[in-house]
Amino acid sequence: MASKPEQVWPVTIGDAAHQSGVSAKMLRHYEALGLLGRVARTEAGYRQYSEADVHTLRFIKRSRNLGFSMTEIDELVSLWRNRRRASASVKRIAQQHVQDLSERIAAMQAMQRTLQNLLQHCHGDERPDCPILDDLASHGAVATHGAGRTRVPDRSLSSALE
Repeated sequence: MASKPEQVWPVTIGDAAHQSGVSAKMLRHYEALGLLGRVARTEAGYRQYSEADVHTLRFIKRSRNLGFSMTEIDELVSLWRNRRRASASVKRIAQQHVQDLSERIAAMQAMQRTLQNLLQHCHGDERPDCPILDDLASHGAVATHGAGRTRVPDRSLSSALE
């Protein structure tokens, strides 16, 4: 069997996208955000990605897969590139992200419980009355204050989240 030829660097945007698992559109976006630093270009203006660029793209993709925000990823990329970083800085970002995820999970579980409760009370037959629609209509009410309109807070979800 013939062995696979060794990769030649730099690579085109298509090759970088393929090797990193990030779309060409997102590569351009990450470059515009400054996450990749300055990407080399040919005389004709085509982007040329180094092995380090592709490695950074994989780092960004993994960070996105773990749910980090673009702001957090920007911080993480900066810390990753800084060999004199304190791991405490990285840990702080990860701990805050875990806390945010826990809060989002709790909120989603509360929504799930509310919907399950509504489903139990809905007959789902030919009758026109529907507790699900009644709940949506009553908790999504809009109150008027002067010329402006203000959304009334959702009491059932708020209480479920407390």
